[in-house]
Amino acid sequence: MASRTKLFLFCNLFLLLTAASAQQPQSSRDAAEIRGAMEFLASDAMQGRASGSHDELLAAVYLASQLRQIGIEPAGDDGGYIQNVSGEFNFFRQGKKQWNTRNVIGVLKGRDEKRKDQVILLTAHMDHLGIREAVNGDNIYNGADDDASGCVAVLQLARALARKEAPKRTVLFVFFGSEETGGQGNQYFLEHPPVPLKNIVANLEFEMIGRPDAAVKPDELWLTGYERSNLGPELAKHGAKLVADPHPQQQFFQRSDNYALAKQGVIAQTVSSFGLHADYHRPSDDLAHLDLSHMERAIHSMLGPVEWLANSDFKPEWVEGKKP
Repeated sequence: MASRTKLFLFCNLFLLLTAASAQQPQSSRDAAEIRGAMEFLASDAMQGRASGSHDELLAAVYLASQLRQIGIEPAGDDGGYIQNVSGEFNFFRQGKKQWNTRNVIGVLKGRDEKRKDQVILLTAHMDHLGIREAVNGDNIYNGADDDASGCVAVLQLARALARKEAPKRTVLFVFFGSEETGGQGNQYFLEHPPVPLKNIVANLEFEMIGRPDAAVKPDELWLTGYERSNLGPELAKHGAKLVADPHPQQQFFQRSDNYALAKQGVIAQTVSSFGLHADYHRPSDDLAHLDLSHMERAIHSMLGPVEWLANSDFKPEWVEGKKP
């Protein structure tokens, strides 16, 4: 009898906790999901997620597990999420050499027969600089803003899209490896795409959105190469708080994974709010220096526009003379 009573009380407690969780405001759940993922990816335990390292692999396995939990289907090798990358690759100022890294790929298949072959590609890079020369006694280059913040943005977009009816277009979620060493992950992806490249309507890379940029309004993000295509202006018409890159002298359009796709003709641009802070590529790019409230607002501001893009007929185009 006592055991039955305990079981009854336990079941009631479980139901109460489940109901409380379900009643938790969406904004609170979003904030907890963002902080939880950032605390893992940018932790000292990840040793800076160096390109091609075991720690980068740990990040890949974590991101893959999150996609599975969200309900995004695998689109990597052998029915899994991870695309193993191995071969001879170009390295900036070093020529070609053998390299091993990986990408993480998930897919949310479109429901519309006429548009399901059209693909919206959402990307970020999961690697950073690993362990290097110590600065003020710290030698772990955590890469919280660069680019754990972008990875978490892509995860949150996946969550938001998976909660609703499948979009009309297919959405591909990709986390590239080895961006910091010259984009070996994206080189392999272009050579072994999970969908025909001609089917990719647009690519939005998310890079360094963990802090606001004082060069724009506090609630604004900027898009690299804004003037090169009609993608940014069209997203802005549908609620995205996107403006032109205020740092054109930095040539950010050419400095992330999007550029390799853009050179293949894909409308591919990067969403960011990097304000040229002094913690870039230093151990101090850690969780303590992020503005998680800004990050939550930034991600939320892109949910509606990305959902619109995934359900629309709009196909962005390069501005004449601006195609890379």
